[in-house]
Amino acid sequence: MPVPSPTHVLTITCPDIVGLVAAVSGFLSGEGVFINESAQYGDPETQTFFMRVVLSVPGDGDGALGVRFAEVARRFAMRWTLHDLRRRPRVLICVTKAGHCLNDLLHRWHSGLLPIEVAGVMGNHDSLRHLADWHNVPFHHLPVTAATKADQERALLDLIRTLDVELVVLARYMQILSPTLCQALSGRCINIHHSFLPGFKGARPYHQAHARGVKLIGATAHYVTTDLDEGPIIEQAVERVDHTHTAEELVTIGRDIETVVLARAVQWHVERRVLINHHKTVVFR
Repeated sequence: MPVPSPTHVLTITCPDIVGLVAAVSGFLSGEGVFINESAQYGDPETQTFFMRVVLSVPGDGDGALGVRFAEVARRFAMRWTLHDLRRRPRVLICVTKAGHCLNDLLHRWHSGLLPIEVAGVMGNHDSLRHLADWHNVPFHHLPVTAATKADQERALLDLIRTLDVELVVLARYMQILSPTLCQALSGRCINIHHSFLPGFKGARPYHQAHARGVKLIGATAHYVTTDLDEGPIIEQAVERVDHTHTAEELVTIGRDIETVVLARAVQWHVERRVLINHHKTVVFR
Protein backbone atom coordinates (compact mmCIF):
# COMPACT_ATOMS: atom_id res chain seq x y z
CA MET A 1 0.00 0.00 0.00
CA PRO A 2 1.24 3.55 -0.75
CA VAL A 3 2.39 5.67 2.18
CA PRO A 4 -0.41 8.12 3.07
CA SER A 5 0.34 11.82 2.88
CA PRO A 6 0.99 13.59 6.21
CA THR A 7 -1.91 15.63 7.54
CA HIS A 8 -0.94 16.61 11.10
CA VAL A 9 1.99 17.35 13.38
CA LEU A 10 1.99 16.36 17.05
CA THR A 11 4.46 18.19 19.31
CA ILE A 12 5.17 17.28 22.92
CA THR A 13 7.16 18.84 25.76
CA CYS A 14 7.22 17.16 29.18
CA PRO A 15 9.46 15.88 31.99
CA ASP A 16 11.84 13.23 30.67
CA ILE A 17 11.01 9.81 32.06
CA VAL A 18 11.10 6.22 30.84
CA GLY A 19 8.29 5.06 28.55
CA LEU A 20 7.37 8.27 26.74
CA VAL A 21 8.13 7.14 23.19
CA ALA A 22 6.42 3.80 23.77
CA ALA A 23 3.34 5.50 25.20
CA VAL A 24 3.01 7.89 22.26
CA SER A 25 3.73 5.36 19.51
CA GLY A 26 1.54 2.76 21.17
CA PHE A 27 -1.37 5.18 21.37
CA LEU A 28 -1.03 6.24 17.74
CA SER A 29 -0.74 2.65 16.56
CA GLY A 30 -3.86 1.75 18.49
CA GLU A 31 -5.70 4.60 16.79
CA GLY A 32 -4.68 3.39 13.33
CA VAL A 33 -2.62 6.53 12.71
CA PHE A 34 0.29 6.28 10.27
CA ILE A 35 3.56 7.85 11.51
CA ASN A 36 5.34 9.53 8.60
CA GLU A 37 8.20 11.00 10.60
CA SER A 38 9.29 11.12 14.23
CA ALA A 39 12.04 12.93 16.13
CA GLN A 40 12.69 13.23 19.86
CA TYR A 41 15.28 14.68 22.21
CA GLY A 42 15.81 14.43 25.94
CA ASP A 43 17.77 17.34 27.40
CA PRO A 44 19.98 16.02 30.22
CA GLU A 45 20.44 19.51 31.67
CA THR A 46 16.78 20.48 31.99
CA GLN A 47 15.47 16.89 32.26
CA THR A 48 12.92 17.78 29.59
CA PHE A 49 11.68 15.60 26.74
CA PHE A 50 10.76 16.98 23.32
CA MET A 51 9.04 15.14 20.50
CA ARG A 52 7.69 15.98 17.03
CA VAL A 53 5.66 13.41 15.12
CA VAL A 54 4.31 13.87 11.59
CA LEU A 55 1.09 11.90 11.17
CA SER A 56 -1.43 10.80 8.63
CA VAL A 57 -4.77 10.94 10.41
CA PRO A 58 -7.53 9.12 8.52
CA GLY A 59 -10.53 11.22 7.54
CA ASP A 60 -11.29 14.21 9.75
CA GLY A 61 -10.65 12.36 12.97
CA ASP A 62 -8.16 14.79 14.49
CA GLY A 63 -10.74 16.19 16.95
CA ALA A 64 -11.55 12.82 18.49
CA LEU A 65 -7.88 11.85 18.35
CA GLY A 66 -6.96 14.91 20.38
CA VAL A 67 -9.58 14.19 23.00
CA ARG A 68 -8.30 10.66 23.50
CA PHE A 69 -4.63 11.70 23.44
CA ALA A 70 -5.34 14.18 26.23
CA GLU A 71 -5.63 11.20 28.59
CA VAL A 72 -2.09 10.08 27.69
CA ALA A 73 -0.84 13.65 27.99
CA ARG A 74 -2.22 14.01 31.52
CA ARG A 75 -0.39 10.88 32.68
CA PHE A 76 2.96 12.35 31.65
CA ALA A 77 2.30 16.05 32.34
CA MET A 78 2.70 16.86 28.65
CA ARG A 79 2.31 20.23 26.98
CA TRP A 80 1.25 19.31 23.47
CA THR A 81 -0.30 20.52 20.24
CA LEU A 82 -1.90 18.70 17.31
CA HIS A 83 -1.62 20.90 14.24
CA ASP A 84 -3.40 20.37 10.92
CA LEU A 85 -0.80 20.80 8.17
CA ARG A 86 -3.53 21.57 5.66
CA ARG A 87 -4.31 24.83 7.48
CA ARG A 88 -1.74 27.57 6.89
CA PRO A 89 -1.02 29.81 9.89
CA ARG A 90 -1.96 33.47 9.49
CA VAL A 91 1.05 35.78 9.73
CA LEU A 92 1.43 39.53 10.22
CA ILE A 93 4.72 41.04 9.01
CA CYS A 94 5.89 44.22 10.75
CA VAL A 95 8.32 46.58 9.01
CA THR A 96 9.89 50.02 9.20
CA LYS A 97 11.85 51.21 6.14
CA ALA A 98 14.19 48.35 5.13
CA GLY A 99 12.36 46.12 2.67
CA HIS A 100 14.73 43.22 2.01
CA CYS A 101 13.22 40.79 4.53
CA LEU A 102 9.64 41.77 3.65
CA ASN A 103 10.30 41.36 -0.06
CA ASP A 104 11.86 37.93 0.48
CA LEU A 105 9.04 36.64 2.71
CA LEU A 106 6.34 37.87 0.32
CA HIS A 107 8.13 36.30 -2.64
CA ARG A 108 8.49 32.95 -0.88
CA TRP A 109 4.83 33.03 0.19
CA HIS A 110 3.60 34.12 -3.25
CA SER A 111 5.68 31.38 -4.89
CA GLY A 112 4.25 28.68 -2.61
CA LEU A 113 7.61 28.08 -0.92
CA LEU A 114 6.52 29.24 2.54
CA PRO A 115 3.49 27.47 4.11
CA ILE A 116 1.87 30.57 5.59
CA GLU A 117 -1.04 32.89 4.89
CA VAL A 118 0.09 36.51 4.98
CA ALA A 119 -2.79 38.27 6.71
CA GLY A 120 -1.23 41.71 6.32
CA VAL A 121 1.78 43.96 6.61
CA MET A 122 2.06 46.61 9.32
CA GLY A 123 4.48 49.49 8.99
CA ASN A 124 5.26 52.35 11.34
CA HIS A 125 6.27 54.17 8.14
CA ASP A 126 4.34 54.12 4.86
CA SER A 127 7.37 53.61 2.63
CA LEU A 128 6.93 49.85 2.03
CA ARG A 129 3.25 49.95 1.12
CA HIS A 130 4.12 49.42 -2.55
CA LEU A 131 5.59 45.96 -1.80
CA ALA A 132 2.43 44.86 -0.03
CA ASP A 133 0.25 46.33 -2.79
CA TRP A 134 2.23 44.47 -5.47
CA HIS A 135 1.45 41.17 -3.70
CA ASN A 136 -2.19 42.17 -3.03
CA VAL A 137 -1.60 42.11 0.73
CA PRO A 138 -3.33 44.68 2.98
CA PHE A 139 -0.93 47.30 4.37
CA HIS A 140 -1.69 48.88 7.76
CA HIS A 141 0.11 52.12 8.59
CA LEU A 142 0.47 52.56 12.35
CA PRO A 143 2.88 55.47 12.93
CA VAL A 144 4.53 55.71 16.32
CA THR A 145 6.32 58.30 18.41
CA ALA A 146 7.54 58.17 21.99
CA ALA A 147 4.34 59.94 23.05
CA THR A 148 2.01 57.61 21.11
CA LYS A 149 3.80 54.28 21.64
CA ALA A 150 1.25 52.84 24.09
CA ASP A 151 -1.68 53.75 21.82
CA GLN A 152 0.11 52.37 18.75
CA GLU A 153 0.80 49.05 20.47
CA ARG A 154 -2.84 48.78 21.53
CA ALA A 155 -3.82 49.36 17.90
CA LEU A 156 -1.32 46.69 16.84
CA LEU A 157 -2.79 44.19 19.30
CA ASP A 158 -6.28 45.00 18.04
CA LEU A 159 -5.07 44.41 14.48
CA ILE A 160 -3.56 41.05 15.46
CA ARG A 161 -6.86 39.97 17.03
CA THR A 162 -8.98 41.27 14.16
CA LEU A 163 -6.88 39.48 11.54
CA ASP A 164 -6.75 36.29 13.66
CA VAL A 165 -2.94 36.32 13.47
CA GLU A 166 -1.02 33.35 14.86
CA LEU A 167 2.53 34.57 14.20
CA VAL A 168 4.02 38.06 14.13
CA VAL A 169 7.27 38.51 12.19
CA LEU A 170 9.44 41.56 12.85
CA ALA A 171 11.06 41.91 9.43
CA ARG A 172 13.53 44.64 10.41
CA TYR A 173 10.87 46.42 12.45
CA MET A 174 12.97 49.04 14.19
CA GLN A 175 10.89 49.53 17.31
CA ILE A 176 11.45 48.06 20.76
CA LEU A 177 8.31 46.27 21.93
CA SER A 178 7.04 47.01 25.42
CA PRO A 179 7.05 44.25 28.06
CA THR A 180 3.25 44.15 27.81
CA LEU A 181 3.34 43.48 24.07
CA CYS A 182 6.21 40.98 24.42
CA GLN A 183 4.20 38.99 26.95
CA ALA A 184 1.05 39.10 24.80
CA LEU A 185 3.04 37.68 21.85
CA SER A 186 5.12 35.20 23.84
CA GLY A 187 6.21 32.26 21.68
CA ARG A 188 4.62 33.68 18.54
CA CYS A 189 6.76 36.67 17.59
CA ILE A 190 10.03 36.26 15.66
CA ASN A 191 12.69 38.95 15.25
CA ILE A 192 15.73 39.17 12.96
CA HIS A 193 18.88 41.19 13.53
CA HIS A 194 22.56 41.22 12.77
CA SER A 195 24.79 39.03 14.92
CA PHE A 196 27.16 41.78 16.07
CA LEU A 197 25.26 42.14 19.35
CA PRO A 198 26.35 42.98 21.97
CA GLY A 199 29.56 44.25 20.34
CA PHE A 200 28.13 46.87 17.98
CA LYS A 201 24.88 48.34 19.20
CA GLY A 202 22.92 51.28 17.89
CA ALA A 203 23.03 52.88 14.47
CA ARG A 204 25.12 51.71 11.49
CA PRO A 205 26.39 48.44 13.04
CA TYR A 206 27.98 47.29 9.76
CA HIS A 207 29.96 50.50 9.55
CA GLN A 208 31.07 50.04 13.16
CA ALA A 209 32.11 46.48 12.34
CA HIS A 210 33.97 47.60 9.22
CA ALA A 211 35.92 50.12 11.25
CA ARG A 212 36.96 47.31 13.60
CA GLY A 213 37.96 44.93 10.78
CA VAL A 214 35.58 42.07 11.57
CA LYS A 215 36.11 38.78 9.73
CA LEU A 216 32.64 37.25 10.25
CA ILE A 217 29.21 38.81 9.88
CA GLY A 218 25.91 37.09 10.38
CA ALA A 219 22.28 37.19 11.44
CA THR A 220 20.16 35.78 14.26
CA ALA A 221 16.45 34.97 14.30
CA HIS A 222 14.91 34.54 17.74
CA TYR A 223 11.66 34.69 19.66
CA VAL A 224 10.90 38.08 21.16
CA THR A 225 10.96 38.35 24.95
CA THR A 226 11.13 41.17 27.46
CA ASP A 227 14.94 40.76 27.41
CA LEU A 228 15.89 42.87 24.40
CA ASP A 229 17.39 40.74 21.59
CA GLU A 230 18.03 37.88 24.04
CA GLY A 231 15.05 35.60 23.34
CA PRO A 232 15.43 31.90 22.46
CA ILE A 233 17.46 31.59 19.25
CA ILE A 234 15.87 29.73 16.33
CA GLU A 235 18.48 30.09 13.58
CA GLN A 236 21.80 31.78 12.84
CA ALA A 237 24.18 32.01 9.90
CA VAL A 238 27.50 33.68 9.17
CA GLU A 239 29.58 34.72 6.17
CA ARG A 240 33.33 35.33 6.06
CA VAL A 241 34.51 38.77 5.00
CA ASP A 242 37.93 40.39 4.79
CA HIS A 243 39.80 43.66 4.48
CA THR A 244 38.76 44.13 0.83
CA HIS A 245 35.06 44.56 1.64
CA THR A 246 33.68 48.05 2.02
CA ALA A 247 31.13 48.95 4.68
CA GLU A 248 28.44 49.09 1.99
CA GLU A 249 29.36 45.59 0.82
CA LEU A 250 29.06 44.33 4.39
CA VAL A 251 25.56 45.81 4.52
CA THR A 252 24.62 43.95 1.32
CA ILE A 253 26.03 40.64 2.55
CA GLY A 254 24.36 41.12 5.92
CA ARG A 255 20.98 41.75 4.33
CA ASP A 256 21.27 38.58 2.25
CA ILE A 257 22.01 36.54 5.39
CA GLU A 258 19.12 38.17 7.26
CA THR A 259 16.59 37.17 4.59
CA VAL A 260 17.70 33.52 4.57
CA VAL A 261 17.85 33.19 8.36
CA LEU A 262 14.46 34.83 8.90
CA ALA A 263 12.79 32.70 6.22
CA ARG A 264 14.17 29.52 7.81
CA ALA A 265 12.97 30.56 11.25
CA VAL A 266 9.47 31.34 10.00
CA GLN A 267 9.23 28.08 8.06
CA TRP A 268 10.48 25.96 10.94
CA HIS A 269 8.09 27.68 13.35
CA VAL A 270 4.98 27.15 11.21
CA GLU A 271 6.00 23.55 10.52
CA ARG A 272 6.13 23.04 14.31
CA ARG A 273 9.82 22.18 14.26
CA VAL A 274 10.78 24.61 17.03
CA LEU A 275 10.12 23.84 20.70
CA ILE A 276 11.18 26.26 23.42
CA ASN A 277 13.56 24.85 26.00
CA HIS A 278 13.77 27.48 28.76
CA HIS A 279 16.11 30.15 27.27
CA LYS A 280 16.98 27.98 24.25
CA THR A 281 15.17 26.08 21.53
CA VAL A 282 15.07 22.55 20.21
CA VAL A 283 14.82 22.62 16.41
CA PHE A 284 13.88 19.38 14.65
CA ARG A 285 15.21 20.25 11.19
